Amino acid sequence: MIESASGARTRRVIAVGGGRGGVGKTLLTVNLGVYFAQLGREVVVCDTDPFGSNLHGVLGLETPPLVTSEALEEGKAKPVSTIVPGLRLLPTAYDPMTATPIRPNRGSHWARQIEKLDVDYVLLNLGASTTASTLDLFLQADVGICVTAPEPLAIETTYRFCRALYLRVLRRALTKERFKLRLVERVIAALPPLAPPPAIVAEIKRYDDGVAKVAAEEMLRVAAHLVVGQTRLRSDLDLGVSMSVIAERFLGISLENLGHIEHDDAVWLTVRRRQPLLIDSPTSKSARNIERVARRILALLAAQSTRGGALPPRAPVTQQRAAALPATLYEVLGVPRTAADDEIRRAVKRQREIFREGSLPLCSVVAPEVLRQVQARIEEAHDTLLDPVRRRAYDLSTFPDDTPATVVPQRSSNAAQMAELAMLQAELAREINAETQFTGALLRKVRESQGIEITEIAQRTKINVAHLNAIENESFGDLPALVYVQGFVQQVAKHLKLDPAQVAKTYSRRLRDLSLGRARSSG
Repeated sequence: MIESASGARTRRVIAVGGGRGGVGKTLLTVNLGVYFAQLGREVVVCDTDPFGSNLHGVLGLETPPLVTSEALEEGKAKPVSTIVPGLRLLPTAYDPMTATPIRPNRGSHWARQIEKLDVDYVLLNLGASTTASTLDLFLQADVGICVTAPEPLAIETTYRFCRALYLRVLRRALTKERFKLRLVERVIAALPPLAPPPAIVAEIKRYDDGVAKVAAEEMLRVAAHLVVGQTRLRSDLDLGVSMSVIAERFLGISLENLGHIEHDDAVWLTVRRRQPLLIDSPTSKSARNIERVARRILALLAAQSTRGGALPPRAPVTQQRAAALPATLYEVLGVPRTAADDEIRRAVKRQREIFREGSLPLCSVVAPEVLRQVQARIEEAHDTLLDPVRRRAYDLSTFPDDTPATVVPQRSSNAAQMAELAMLQAELAREINAETQFTGALLRKVRESQGIEITEIAQRTKINVAHLNAIENESFGDLPALVYVQGFVQQVAKHLKLDPAQVAKTYSRRLRDLSLGRARSSG
């Protein structure tokens, strides 16, 4: 976190970058700012994109706020107001002789500007850049977010950004040790282009154990977050989780999934109207996706405050990780030794999908020969762990003490999602009581707090997904007669461990009141 000035409020910095152009970085930056401002916070958005300033275009400003570089350096440039109360835009330095923005070479320039802002949140739109200043800003932020899209070039760009982050961290760690830095440079030059960090660590170890230890420790310092934009297919929704697995296993870097933003015509329309999505179309699918991402960011920031800003602990980089080969068959599937057969089957299906030929998450990271090895290990895990006799023999040979591990070696839970669930559950504990009036939005919040997808409720209750969405969205025109809706709501309440009678009674009353109000207005 970039420290705030003495006596100023705690300032949290969120950087958005790490992807090619057009994947939705500006959309996410602006609407995160809107979300935080709607919570009553003071927010400033800053456009550090070296290819041009464009945030003003979706904040209701006809032209970008421009100042001279001298005014910006001297702190005379003040953030300008936008159409969103509480949300301001930091001016961009401009060269009148070239009619182009001035982009400083060092992130320290932007850091100095940010230090002068007495606000709650600063959001940085880094653009599609991997310059040293961009990487420094990303690394200094409280939360750094990579935005990608479900297409090969965007995914490849995201992985390259992660590699660049690691090399920047490593270079900064060895800046004052010239001979060690030269050793690292020689090692990287001898490796194939875009070598993954674990391979760099393994190669450095051949020459100097001490430098290799530093290189491994610096790998653990790189922690980014991921948002997948422009999702269209159901398989796109799993891309973020799959990329997290690939980045952890093959790049040795934490790339934690924060969620997705669906492809939505509402986004295009709001850009045409020069309005933020959360203002112009707050009930659209993409707006709700962004709100979920924002809640997870808030949960992460709250968790960081609890830890005093420290990163969550990660497992050290072992030789197996450097070779991208998990040590045990349980690690291959990402399940604990206590996993039941149905859990193993689901894990096998998930791993087969991730590591199939032509899988999007594998773009530019996994070589064909390595992919064949991983596929063979997945099939070995399937054949061994689903056969009771073979599984028992494998456990005895691999774990002689026969003490089942209760912790998944590979991280299976998303820290952002877990933090979000904890935050939602704490809020609901205060909101729900004997007098609570249940709405569609409240039912959705309860469902999300329990980490339950709407498709799971549909499978368990046999209620159509369209009807469940209509209940949460209060799209009463898409629902059947009231007597059926009452039955649906009771089934949903049972699944969410709520009082079915209270939920059905209050929700039905709301449905009748809203229907009556619409009838009167139309009359």
